[in-house]
Amino acid sequence: MVSTFLAHDLLWGMTPALLPADAPAWASEALGLGQPVVVRRALAPAGWVAVGVRGRAREQRYAASMPLAAIQRRVRPEDLCHVEPPRELPALQALSRLRPLLNAWGWTWGIGGSAGFELASGIEALHGRSDLDLILRTPQPLERQRARALLAELDDSVCQVDMQLQTPFGAVALREWAGPSRRVLLKDDVQARLVDNPWQPSLERVA
Repeated sequence: MVSTFLAHDLLWGMTPALLPADAPAWASEALGLGQPVVVRRALAPAGWVAVGVRGRAREQRYAASMPLAAIQRRVRPEDLCHVEPPRELPALQALSRLRPLLNAWGWTWGIGGSAGFELASGIEALHGRSDLDLILRTPQPLERQRARALLAELDDSVCQVDMQLQTPFGAVALREWAGPSRRVLLKDDVQARLVDNPWQPSLERVA
């Protein structure tokens, strides 16, 4: 099944009753509070989507599946680009600085990770040492020289900023694509593989 939902989308409607019986108590508690789940890269049966449940602690992450019929609301990373940060934290300060640059370059981009979760849900998920996770939709190849220029802008921030390039065949870290290695790690719903060109299909698996 090809899902219409993409990794990092946030979905509302998952309830504790939809979790397996052996799910941790904190996951049931989080869903009981009405918080969203995040779409993850994995295959799911027809009529379902692979999701992850976030807990309060960083190590509290639980992989699950959600029936499509239960989805009440969806927020994509790019839907959050114009949401004003509610708090003064380094990750949100970095976002405020980078927003005009990314908009001016004319790209479709979005916010993932803890920052995206907080902006979408209103639940405080960031702290003073949090990274900022960004998503860049790249249906067409991004030249490596331009990737290096973009990385330089990101690295001139008050916190660590990580960006994923979303190609038609998976996701690759901007930091890798801007680096010196000829081959980079591309992740899709099935596997991770080393490729020369993240914009071309490949069947080679990582050992």
